[in-house]
Order: sequence, then structure tokens, then C-alpha cells
Amino acid sequence: MKAAHWYRLSAAFLAAYGFLVVAHNETETDEIQDETARDACPLRLERRGRCEGEECPYQVSLPPLTLQLPKQFSRIEEVVKEVQNLKEIIHSLRKSCQDCKLQADDSRDPGGNALLLPSTRAPELAGDNRVEELESQVNELSSELKNAKEEINILQGRLEKLNLVNMNNIENYVDSKVANLTFVVNSLDGKCSSKCPNQEQIQSRPVQHLIYKDCSDYYAIGKRSSEIYRVTPDPKNSSFEVFCDMETMGGGWTVLQARLDGSVNFTRTWRDYKAGFGNLRREFWLGNDKIHLLTKSKEMILRIDLEDFNGVKLYATYDQFYVANEFLKYRLHVGNYNGTAGDALHYSKHYNHNLKFFTTPDRDNDRYPSGNCGLYYSSGWWFDACLSANLNGKYYHQKYKGVRNGIFWGTWPGISDAQTGGYKSSFKEAKMMIRPKHFKS
Repeated sequence: MKAAHWYRLSAAFLAAYGFLVVAHNETETDEIQDETARDACPLRLERRGRCEGEECPYQVSLPPLTLQLPKQFSRIEEVVKEVQNLKEIIHSLRKSCQDCKLQADDSRDPGGNALLLPSTRAPELAGDNRVEELESQVNELSSELKNAKEEINILQGRLEKLNLVNMNNIENYVDSKVANLTFVVNSLDGKCSSKCPNQEQIQSRPVQHLIYKDCSDYYAIGKRSSEIYRVTPDPKNSSFEVFCDMETMGGGWTVLQARLDGSVNFTRTWRDYKAGFGNLRREFWLGNDKIHLLTKSKEMILRIDLEDFNGVKLYATYDQFYVANEFLKYRLHVGNYNGTAGDALHYSKHYNHNLKFFTTPDRDNDRYPSGNCGLYYSSGWWFDACLSANLNGKYYHQKYKGVRNGIFWGTWPGISDAQTGGYKSSFKEAKMMIRPKHFKS
């Protein structure tokens, strides 16, 4: 009987322990709520009295039998609590992993193949709507831009018909008016009223000038030596010194430029060519402002004298020579040619220096679209695109190779013939000078 009795107690105790473990392993309730199970098994585990330290007295009631359990049995409760805490930690970690996965899915490339979770669909739809809205705005702006471009083309066509975009027409018009006025003034200047003495009386007595406009005025009062004189082409501007050639072809020439020995560098800036540079007794450029004043005061002709290193001397004359002011970029006007050196200033349709602006290495006014002729040929000149003449090129004492940037006159005999070894020839002397068209020696 005793063995059977303890067997029942052991079975009851194991049943109670199993019931306790099962109860604590349930998901959220920690207690059995099934009334049917409670009625089928009325076993109860209770704590009685106060706990001593960490140990509490437990008893198992199995009607009609109640058994007192050892104090060490309370360790089961602590184990159950630890299991519960571990379950909560695992649940928290699982939730954190889900949040991380959502963030990773949101940050993926929209063009990738990854599938987004249902919670990310709404932002994606919102982004698609925003893109469609922006595309619609871009299409509207493109349409407006196209319409504006068509209107601009229409307006540009109207401007071209009015010749308002062609500045060359305006400059030609102004230049022609200035040339006409210069001709009229010069014509009136040479006429007298009916009260003036006749031409024989004027020539019979010396003429006393208060203002000498150019070298021809000094020649008229008897000056015959080639020397430096002071002239005043325009009383509104200051006087300046010039070198007068009183010997060549009747004299009375005002020298604008001279090349003799290469002592002066002609690779200069716009400012230098504007004011002039060099030595009037040797090599020099008189200055574009001074040349303009001289050609404005009277109707002038131009003479160019050239000599090569073989001793050949030739010349070219032009029956009109005028240089505009700085506002018109010192535009060149040359008339009809006569002489022995050839008409290099009107060489061809594509190499014509007449009506061209002045260009220097630092001021590009030529017609060459891909660069600066003055910079390439190392001088200031009335370049076209680029040249058939350049009397301001570098002075070479002998034949040279490379860029033809020396003193150049494209119609000189033999200048275009192929030179042995690719050599190019230059000039020993060059001189430009002017005097009034109606000058009489």
C-alpha cells in the first residue's frame, strides 16, 4: 500500500509540474482559462505564507490531498520569469529586424528588381504622380520655348529687311558721307571770291602761312630740304612733327612710315600704332590719329617706295588716300593705282585692303574668322583675311623661313615664285608718304 501511495503522489507531483510549465509557456495569458480543463483536473499549485529571502513555501492541493513542497521548488518560478524575459527580448529583436528590412527596401534603387513591401506602395505612387506632374510642366515650357524661338526668327527676318543688323552698311554710309564732305571742303578751300587776286598775282609774291597743315605748305614757301617740320592739320588739335621728303618726284611729301634697317620693332599694340613710335629720321610709324588728321584736312594721294636686297626699286601710287578716325577703327580708303610695283592693295576679291579696318596683335578687326591676322603676322595693318600686302611686317636682313610675316608686297616681281628650300624674301627699304592731290611743284 505504501508503494502504491507514493506512486500516486509522484504522479500527482509530476502532473503539477507539467501543468506549471505548460501554463508559463503559453503565449500571452500565463494562466489556463479553459474551464473544462479546470473541472477535469482540479489540481492547484499555491503559495502560502511569507517568503523568506528568495525562497517561498508552495503547496499542491489535489483534493482531497494537500502536499507541502520543498522551498527549492520556488526556483521554478524564477526560471519561468527568465524564460518570459527572453521571449520579450526575442520579440523586440524581431520587430527591430522588420523595421530594418523596411528601411532597406525604401532605400533601394527604384530601378532595381527588389519587391517593395505593401507599406511602401503609397510613397511610390506619390513619387510617380510628382514625376508625371514635372514632365507635364517641362512639356509646357518646351512648347512655349518653341513658340518664342519662332517669334525671334520672325523678328530677326524683319530686322534683316530693314538692314539694321548689317553694321557694314552703316559704316559704309558714314564713310561715304565723310569722304564727300572732305571733297567738298577741299574744293571750296581752293576757290576764291571775285575780290581775290588772280593766280599770277598769288604766284608772284611769297605766301605767308600762319598754319602749315602738311609738308606741301612748307614747300610752297620755298622749303626744299628734306627735314623735320611741325604741322597743324586741324587747328582744333595740337600740332606735331613730321618728316618731309622734298626731293622725291617734285617734293612736298609728308612721310607716314619708313623702314630702313630694322632698328625699330613694329610688333606693337593698338595704343602704340594710335600714337606713333620710332625715330622720324630713321624708322617710324607716324601714328593713326595723326594720319587721320592729315588725310581729313586735304584730299591726299599715297606713294609707296620699295627696294629689295637686289637693288631693285619700284613704286606704287594711289590717287586717293584717307584713314578714318578711331571710332571707325582707322578704316582705309585708297583710290586708283598707278606705278611699277603692282597693285597689292587691290590684289583680288578675297585679298583687298581697301575699306578694311586696322588690326593689331591685341585688337582683332580683320575679316579672318579663325584668328587675328595682326597676331599671326606680327604687325599692325589694314588686314583682310589676311593679306596681299603688309609694309609693317618684321624686318629681315636676309631670306627667311616659316610664316610670311616680313615686309610683304604681293605683286612684287618674282615674290610668288617658289624659293629653293622654302625661303622667303623681304625688302631692304619701304616708305609710305602722302601729299595733296592738287599739289603743284
